Amino acid sequence: MMSRRYRRRTMSRSTMAMGATAAVLVAGGAAFALSSAGGDGGDMAGTAPDLGAGAGTGPGTGPGTAPGTTPGTTPGTEPEKTPGKKPGNGAGQAAAARFAPYIDTSLHVPYDMVGTAKKTGVKEFTLGFVSPGGGCTPKWGGRTGLAADKVARQTQALRAEGGDIRVSFGGQSGSELALACPSMDKLTAAYSQVVDRFKLTKVDFDIEGKALENAAASTRRAQAIAALQKQNPGLDVSFTLPVMPTGLTRDGAELVADARKNGVKVSAVNIMAMDYGSSFDGDMGRYAIDAATATQKQLKRALGLGDAAAWKTVGVTPMIGVNDVKNEIFTVDDATELVRFARAKGLGKLSMWSATRDKQCAGGTQATASAICSSVEQGALAFTKALGGYRG
Repeated sequence: MMSRRYRRRTMSRSTMAMGATAAVLVAGGAAFALSSAGGDGGDMAGTAPDLGAGAGTGPGTGPGTAPGTTPGTTPGTEPEKTPGKKPGNGAGQAAAARFAPYIDTSLHVPYDMVGTAKKTGVKEFTLGFVSPGGGCTPKWGGRTGLAADKVARQTQALRAEGGDIRVSFGGQSGSELALACPSMDKLTAAYSQVVDRFKLTKVDFDIEGKALENAAASTRRAQAIAALQKQNPGLDVSFTLPVMPTGLTRDGAELVADARKNGVKVSAVNIMAMDYGSSFDGDMGRYAIDAATATQKQLKRALGLGDAAAWKTVGVTPMIGVNDVKNEIFTVDDATELVRFARAKGLGKLSMWSATRDKQCAGGTQATASAICSSVEQGALAFTKALGGYRG
């Protein structure tokens, strides 16, 4: 998330070469950020839980051209000022939604959630990212007050259309509240500020980079989330984590295991199917399917789930168009292939990085990723329409 999404999850691929030690995955946002620079990957010391198919010690940061402070050209309208309905009262069919794209809330032009909902029928979105804004204070992108974000302020209007939001904490920069809040109680209070402000029934934790490598922060986070779920019965919690086509990373696996150990009810492990490294230049749709398949096997063992329940716990978030690793290109055809797979297996959710990028760049195709367009030839909202075909 650094210069918000112009530094994306370029994990240290040298660490990934360490072979098939187990891993676990989710979506980016966070782990999303475009950019060239190298990542903050690296191994966590110790042995990973035995979760089945291994993925090495891979990616350190998440999905694509994400939240940035860079000016955008994404369509938007001035949002509503009131946060939204209380849990249990709203969002009609949102609970059944299987596709909820990430929105980069950091861009100068706010994304128009309501307009997209009316055009495509996609009514659920994942807003990223909330991170520390000085001490243990939650802010959008670590800078914008909770009440001031122009995308989040559209929540009430979106709910009036039968939609809803999930807020994602963390992101590609590796800056997450568990690193900034000194105690579990203060961390729980920080998360609660966001849940209460937007009357959330769904939250996401996009854990990458230094946040993923810090075992103490991982335990503090898990304990705070468990407390948050006790305060908000039924709160849906997903983790968005780096992945390789061979499965989750060691640090990710340990995070999932630690969450379960501390009593977190995990609804989804959302894998960031993107930025695998320069040696991966093949079929991005196939890589996403391979990553989901390996992750499902790991989650069966990590969470003690049966086959169908494990598939329902898997979420997949590709970075649409040109990835930060520019030889990786996820096409609309790849999106269609992924939807077919999701239907066949009963995946829990699909997303993408990001709704903000779902349009052709003004100059047409280009070789590098952009925070405000896909860099590939496409129709308007083509990825949203394709992935939005996955419904519960």
